[in-house]
Amino acid sequence: MRAAAIVPVALAGLPAAHAWGALGHSTVAYIAQNLVQAKTATWAQGILGDTSSTYLVNVSSWADSYRSQPGGAFSSPFHYIDAQDSPPKTCNVDYDRDCTDAGCVVSAISNYTRRVTQTSLSKQERNYALRFIVHFLGDVHQPLHNENYALGGNDIDVTFNGADRNLHGIWDTQIPERIRGASYTVAEAKQWAAELTTEVKSGDYATSSKSWKTVNVNDAINQALAWSNEANDYVCTTVVPKGWTAVESGDLATNGYYDSVASTVELQIARAGVRLAAWLDALAGATKSARDVEPEFDLSGRDLLPAKRRLTRAQLARRAAGAGCGCAEHEH
Repeated sequence: MRAAAIVPVALAGLPAAHAWGALGHSTVAYIAQNLVQAKTATWAQGILGDTSSTYLVNVSSWADSYRSQPGGAFSSPFHYIDAQDSPPKTCNVDYDRDCTDAGCVVSAISNYTRRVTQTSLSKQERNYALRFIVHFLGDVHQPLHNENYALGGNDIDVTFNGADRNLHGIWDTQIPERIRGASYTVAEAKQWAAELTTEVKSGDYATSSKSWKTVNVNDAINQALAWSNEANDYVCTTVVPKGWTAVESGDLATNGYYDSVASTVELQIARAGVRLAAWLDALAGATKSARDVEPEFDLSGRDLLPAKRRLTRAQLARRAAGAGCGCAEHEH
């Protein structure tokens, strides 16, 4: 298979675009930094060319900006997988059914996992692979990044704290910011991560987080698919347990909806951070023989995708929208 080159872009000064919101993604990255082994930090800092105390945080939202840059449009579908299910009655993600020939978050996690360990690739390609991993492990834990209906909730109009929003957007940004009582700052993300790290080590997540640390980088597709299904389950149980139309009335910040979902948002951000740390630890500890395997594969990982099949009406709608929501506030 022909190897595709990455088109260079400026790495500084990229415009911000948010999935989970910058607060969520930065918090995930900070949690991972708090938990990775020292050798993993050194490994990641070497690939990223960044020895600062925010080496993962600095790249945590880069993938959102990159997709709008010259040469980066191919990565737009990698932020989500469109589960063709029927919430709130049934929720499930099926890789063969839901990951199209353009790719998805599950295939992307697998592809960039193998790329980051390929020493035959250029420094820039491995740098980009790690950036994608940091971001996509956050994305796959956001329930609506694992749902097809109404472009993952982007086309569901809601009211939140008196403002017109969309359902996907409030899960990405407004709910996390309301949890913290603050808009995004690096300092706020660091503090939230510190609190969640404490919960992981000795608090409410101490017991359950032990299982979060078990990851399989050698079967990345099935591992990422398990995370996707876990997040997708919340679409039925938490995001729209009473159906999609139920969230279109009332102010979701004050009518009880926010109170019913806030703990799930925190849980998923904590899980993402713990799993990102475990994932990076496993990659940094890969043996030389495993890391030096040199299969020929392209930038998009098309050889990892399910067999091509006819797109559903919903998938055609997603493609017509340019793989994102087409809205001004947020795209995924």
